[in-house]
Amino acid sequence: MQESQQLQRTMKTRHLVMLSLGGVIGTGLFFNTGYIISTTGAAGTLLAYLIGALVVWLVMQCLGELAVAMPETGAFHVYAARYLGPATGYTVAWLYWLTWTVALGSSFTAAGFCMQYWFPQVPVWIWCLVFCVMIFALNVFSTRLFAEGEFWFSLIKVITIIAFIVLGGAAMFGWLPLKDGSPAPLLHNLTAAGWFPHGVLPILMTMVAVNFAFSGTELIGIAAGETENPQHVVPVAIRTTIARLIIFFIGTVLVLAALIPMDQAGVVKSPFVLVFEKVGIPYAADIFNFVILTAILSAANSGLYASGRMLWSLSNERTLPRCFSRLTRRGVPLTALSVSMLGGVLALLSSVIAPDTVFVALSAISGFAVVAVWLSICASHYLFRRRHLAEGRTLDELHYRAPWFPLTPILGFILCLVACVGLAFDPSQRIALWCGLPFVALCYGAYYVTHAFSTRQTREEPRHATE
Repeated sequence: MQESQQLQRTMKTRHLVMLSLGGVIGTGLFFNTGYIISTTGAAGTLLAYLIGALVVWLVMQCLGELAVAMPETGAFHVYAARYLGPATGYTVAWLYWLTWTVALGSSFTAAGFCMQYWFPQVPVWIWCLVFCVMIFALNVFSTRLFAEGEFWFSLIKVITIIAFIVLGGAAMFGWLPLKDGSPAPLLHNLTAAGWFPHGVLPILMTMVAVNFAFSGTELIGIAAGETENPQHVVPVAIRTTIARLIIFFIGTVLVLAALIPMDQAGVVKSPFVLVFEKVGIPYAADIFNFVILTAILSAANSGLYASGRMLWSLSNERTLPRCFSRLTRRGVPLTALSVSMLGGVLALLSSVIAPDTVFVALSAISGFAVVAVWLSICASHYLFRRRHLAEGRTLDELHYRAPWFPLTPILGFILCLVACVGLAFDPSQRIALWCGLPFVALCYGAYYVTHAFSTRQTREEPRHATE
């Protein structure tokens, strides 16, 4: 393997867009939307997703300016280290690494259960092993192969959602007759139980979950360091990704809320399967099981990529041993990927051996970590723009500028902070704070200990050399 060097720029616009969409469109959209509708009502769910879309837009505008000005692999942890302090950058990197490593472990388990739907005699662990090898091979062979794999995984999900919105919309307005012969529901189910049947508080709690549902868009920032012509590609990817996410999420919620009464949403099987069955799509359960499988593998593919690049970037910044930043001849950080895959396997084992203790704690930290990373992006952008101007440089030098500065980073930071505070008021999600905050403190402590040790070693080396 080669010593530490820069990663290759082989990703194109379509790869970057699909990588971001693949990180976001997953089981959260396919399964949790029905539950959210059942607890907040159709109007409340739409409102929560609209606010979530606003938060994503604000954060991505901040990240876009940073990523175009400094297209580096590791992205936001590098920016946090540069503008918020090296200890904060170190902590952000480990939070994000853990986020995707835990997702990696749970994804392999879920993929195994998907395959058991068709092959009930084959143990789940065999499928887990098969998918481990497949995802690892996609990432290790080359970045371009990883990007192509993610493109096709994501494309299947996107086509499914478009078909779902088109067919469901046609059934809503009676252009496509329902299988049971019932009349077109139009928009009746949207307000049948009232605008906010359970009040406003469930909507506030849902906003936290919605922020997590939108997580993954920030992968654009990580991949900017391996993208051809990032000054052109990154802004295009951000604009198209956010537009498509809003259309997909809001369109999906509208169709689900219109076709499934509130008292049935979240109680029956997957709401997508139910809608496909209503419009008479044959083998709806099989089709959707296949789509869920591709969604899970897509998340695992993105997860291994993101966690491996975080370790590479930490090593490149000299806060991890140099072996993590060594690249293969194809420009792949093999050591960083291998350790991340090992972390995913350990998360997979904890989901089986200690699901109620270790894995719950890991999952809580990973959920909390996403919003913490978004906080760091907004804060880094605010300080970056101020330093840029303080150095006497002009805004014309920035090839991509977040609009409405300083409102954009400040509002994004406040909304992300509200989401974190909101965790304390939801008993089911409160564990994210109880596990997440001590983990943050542990990361800060680890940084100062390792930094002091490495500084002492650096000082001693010249003395030994003279002796």
